[in-house]
Amino acid sequence: MFWKKKKENKQEELIQNTPKGSCPPSSCGSCSSEGGCGSSSLKQGTQNASGAQAINELKASTNKIKHIVAVGSGKGGVGKSTVTMNLAHALKLQGYNVGVLDADIYGPSQAGMLGGEKEKPMAFNGMIKPLHADGMKFISMANLTKGSGPTIWRAPIAVQAIQQFLHGVDWGELDFLLIDLPPGTGDIHITLAQEAQLSGAIIVSTPQRVAANVAKSGLEMFKQVNVPVMGIVENMASFACTHCAEESKLFKSDALKKMATEVGSEILASIPLDAELMNACDEGNPIFKTAADAPSAQAFTKLAQTVLFKLNETPQNALSVDGYVINDQGAIEIDWTDGEHTTHAALALRTACQCAKCVDEITGEQILDTSSVSSEIKVSAAEPVGLYGLAITFSDGHNSGIYRLNQLR
Repeated sequence: MFWKKKKENKQEELIQNTPKGSCPPSSCGSCSSEGGCGSSSLKQGTQNASGAQAINELKASTNKIKHIVAVGSGKGGVGKSTVTMNLAHALKLQGYNVGVLDADIYGPSQAGMLGGEKEKPMAFNGMIKPLHADGMKFISMANLTKGSGPTIWRAPIAVQAIQQFLHGVDWGELDFLLIDLPPGTGDIHITLAQEAQLSGAIIVSTPQRVAANVAKSGLEMFKQVNVPVMGIVENMASFACTHCAEESKLFKSDALKKMATEVGSEILASIPLDAELMNACDEGNPIFKTAADAPSAQAFTKLAQTVLFKLNETPQNALSVDGYVINDQGAIEIDWTDGEHTTHAALALRTACQCAKCVDEITGEQILDTSSVSSEIKVSAAEPVGLYGLAITFSDGHNSGIYRLNQLR
């Protein structure tokens, strides 16, 4: 990592100085420090531990946070950051302890919207102390860069920064941690799906067809990794007149509502394009402080109430695992939270692997020669991947397959 050679920026120092032992086991494969890192023993311990212990280790770093909710969209410029920040304030006004994690490493917005862009986080006892704004905790790459300079990092380094934001920040006790995601469905999204125990995801989009089509890909990604999609926020749904408060539709298309119906989701809230809201965000003030009666403030209050209702209403991750063990035959036995018990032979798992070494990513055709797999193959290690699967290592050295829970069940 380049910051080992040059430590000019606070962002580099903070990320490097967080204790290596605090990194999650699943980050070891992408870390150039693995050989001398305290995580190596943790990684080995996880492989040798029972499945229940491995699952508990994954949850431990954020076990004081009741709900982690991702706010995302495949599309950029639709208002994810605005929705995240104002939903956080609306939840705080309902009496909840709230934190905001700005996961947009390359284009962070939360520090400015929260009015804390000049603050710099400190490290204490090996943990980054989160910053505070209006009674909420937050962390953002904007607080670690010098001025408005760009963050020019390759994906593996950005992923390690996200891991530190999640596991290396002393979030303490929170009712909600809202994660403001960057556009797309890339490495950062996959990392958070694998390492954050997400209670749900909220998709943000504007009403027109182009934005709705791209937002759909973000929604489908969360479904594939077993994260409950709570619903869709229709942002810039209308224009709120500053004189009479009458709302006028900006887009004629109802593509977003059609998309929600197609995927079996729903519109959680429709947020108007509100001059008061734009000014509040630019000034780093919550809309609830500057214009509590504004149409957008009322819409965010309703959104917060809907989110609270959805979290109580929706069974979280109905398909989930209590524990697992590798038996004497080298097969995996899984105990499911609904009381079911299943056993999976190593040979069947190995020949069903869907990784890029075994299946052509373009055509979907199997490229693994199944006859080359020994009938004596065994599972040698396994560890949980987020809420949605198990990463399995086999006795032939193959270790790049992730088996989704719905595939195992």
